[in-house]
Amino acid sequence: MELQDFVINDIKPLSITDKVSDLKLLFNQLTYSHIPIHKDGVYMGCVSENDAHCFEGANSISDCNYAIEGFFVRPTTIWLDVLEAFAQNDSNIMPILDQNNKYLGYYELNDIIHLFNETPFFAEPGGILIVEKGINDYSFSEISQIVESNNAKLLGAFISKMDSDLVRITVKIGNASINDVIHTFRRYSYNIISGHEEDSYIESLKDRSQYLDKYLNM
Repeated sequence: MELQDFVINDIKPLSITDKVSDLKLLFNQLTYSHIPIHKDGVYMGCVSENDAHCFEGANSISDCNYAIEGFFVRPTTIWLDVLEAFAQNDSNIMPILDQNNKYLGYYELNDIIHLFNETPFFAEPGGILIVEKGINDYSFSEISQIVESNNAKLLGAFISKMDSDLVRITVKIGNASINDVIHTFRRYSYNIISGHEEDSYIESLKDRSQYLDKYLNM
């Protein structure tokens, strides 16, 4: 389904000359984090619900224009960049402007997340594995090689955490036992943070530890 199919037009931007009380009333009727604002038909940005409730209802929105956040996307913006724009602006509504900066409507966060859930990373059966390695030591080509050397399909991978020393990668794997892939990652000095399936290597260590405890206590 095309991203343009998710454009919504049921909320018209408020005018900057409207009262803050109108803005508050709209927030009370809706579940959105932001409301679009226009001036003489030109989109100016959005006001957040948190900011709106800090202002006096009798004031006009123009008295609070310093709180207007000017975020938006284009109709040609790909869904992954749209999702990033939602995250960067901590919003669940994303205005859409054409190339002439005309307001066309907005996307709702839940619709874009639904598109993300339809990708093979989520829709295809498989196991999730989270691995960690030094930030200068990992590579996606190596990760692909490790997965595919075990006759597995790499359905997707992304960096889920990064700091100055380590990087954490979330990997989805299909058509193979994750245990075999886990062993190979360990041989390549990756730390296994989490495996969605049973990790037989850990279970084996537990069994041996229990056996050793039993032996020493005889």
